[in-house]
Amino acid sequence: MTDRSNILIVDGMALLFRGFFATAFTGNFMVNSQGIPRNGLFGFLNYFTNAIETFQPTHVVCCWDMGRKTFRNELYEGYKSNRDAPPEELIPQFDLAKDMVTAFQVPNVGVTGYEADDCIGTLAKQLHNDHQVTVITGDQDLLQLVDNNINIAIMKKGQGNYDVFTEDNFYEKKALTPKQIIDLKGLMGDSSDNYPGIKGVGEKTALKLLMQYETIDNLLTDKENLTKGLQKKLDQYAEDLAISRKLAAIYTEVPLAFSVETAVWNKDLTNIQTYLIDELEFQNPGRWLDKLREKAAR
Repeated sequence: MTDRSNILIVDGMALLFRGFFATAFTGNFMVNSQGIPRNGLFGFLNYFTNAIETFQPTHVVCCWDMGRKTFRNELYEGYKSNRDAPPEELIPQFDLAKDMVTAFQVPNVGVTGYEADDCIGTLAKQLHNDHQVTVITGDQDLLQLVDNNINIAIMKKGQGNYDVFTEDNFYEKKALTPKQIIDLKGLMGDSSDNYPGIKGVGEKTALKLLMQYETIDNLLTDKENLTKGLQKKLDQYAEDLAISRKLAAIYTEVPLAFSVETAVWNKDLTNIQTYLIDELEFQNPGRWLDKLREKAAR
């Protein structure tokens, strides 16, 4: 392939939640004539169109969670059990966001029993041998996917600001390899996802151990040379460590059907303009679409 395609994989959940909470604290839910809130959709559109403008993809695909329960809940009952249900104003915006993506003629991908992260990981691994892949997200968990031709663009504060992690700059930024992110989270756990790791081992200690031993497996092999305190923790929390490693790892073999031809970015924005005006009652779609048209004309 002479001209390598540039595929943008969008973490739809990250963009929608970020868009919602950026405005929800003011109580401005931007309700339309049917009483349906649209503030999350407004924010999603800001981030989605900015990412396309910034990264200039040839193909775009958007990934979603499909319900709150996944195979990780079967592995560990407490997984994400500390999270509240989505705010009631956000709930109707999930399906509308997917409809909006469809109006852009961009495929939505989600598989029941798996997280959006798993779908993103599966697509990235399937595509990176033949294409350049960029994932846009706010989720640091996805950094473990960085690889040859897989970049992770983490959204930062302020629209249009991204911290882009590549195979070349990853170690400089993190002092770890992408795969070590899994073992890092295995050791220290994850309070936001509610899994334990080793009690008393924080990020500083986990980083130090991985810099010395590279992997948890190497650490366990050399356990007899560790401090008595750490040996005791590894024995006491062996089960927690094992399950935390499994929970931290993004599953990259989700059974999904995807054809890259369906994701070709369509520069004709007539459909989405009509949808934004007629269905969502957004008064000025040009705020999102004009810059995309300008780029397409160049």
